[in-house]
Amino acid sequence: MRTKQKNKTLLLIAVFLLAVAILALVIGLLKKEQPEPDPHEGQVYINDGFGMVWMTPLEGVDVNPIQRGEIRIINGRPEYTGSAFETLYGVDVSEHQWDIDWSQVASSGVDFAMIRLGYRGYTEGGLFEDPYYRSNMENAAANGLKLGVYMFSQAISVEEAIEEAEFVIERLKDYDVTMPVVYDWERMEDAVARTEGMHEDTQLLTDCAIAFCQKIKEAGYDACVYFNRHLGYYGFDLSRLTDYKFWIALPGTFPDFYYASEMWQYTFEAEVPGIEGPTDMNMMFIPVATPSPSPSPED
Repeated sequence: MRTKQKNKTLLLIAVFLLAVAILALVIGLLKKEQPEPDPHEGQVYINDGFGMVWMTPLEGVDVNPIQRGEIRIINGRPEYTGSAFETLYGVDVSEHQWDIDWSQVASSGVDFAMIRLGYRGYTEGGLFEDPYYRSNMENAAANGLKLGVYMFSQAISVEEAIEEAEFVIERLKDYDVTMPVVYDWERMEDAVARTEGMHEDTQLLTDCAIAFCQKIKEAGYDACVYFNRHLGYYGFDLSRLTDYKFWIALPGTFPDFYYASEMWQYTFEAEVPGIEGPTDMNMMFIPVATPSPSPSPED
């Protein structure tokens, strides 16, 4: 009797262990069938200027439509070979370029000039007109270049950004400005800068850009915000700036900023006839209008 009972117990134990093994096998197979969740689902892999990082795209901000193969370097400068845009080439200048021979600039294939109208001091915060602003505007226009301007901002409040916009608007009255009017806020790498640390305050930085651009837009001009990769990805909230154009500072052979921008500053070191020393050069992308379909005879 005892032997039979012992055999029965051993059989039950064996059946139990087999059932456990089968259950473990089934669970293992189920786990293999279900892939591990992607930790970067919904993100994009971008170059933020310091390296490749994963980033969650902002909602409502247009993605860069230009493909890498559509930009070719021809005779030392980038050219767009796609069909979605027309392009213009432009310089951006200030007092640092001194006296410019604008006839030579125009003859070299430059289509437009972005001219610094003024700036705010980064230590005491005073507003100043660029000493070459008026002569640059007049002579660039006289040589057939399209005109745009930028204001080097060091605003630390919405009130200061509005003050800068009013400063700009007052000085645009005598000129035919058809290119963008730009808010150019930049971080100063100086401990005495009154803006030190502001690049980390995304809300305030964006509020100031909106305040400036809205004033410019209300005055009838095409408002634009200038930034480099870091400010574009980490400083400004671009989802709040979609009513305005973007101008990206991105030296190189391709504008690999994730979001769309109307203007690309592709070098700080161009040699332009009529300008002494290295000069910034830019491409403006103008969408090609898609013709409306012709109405059918029945319409």
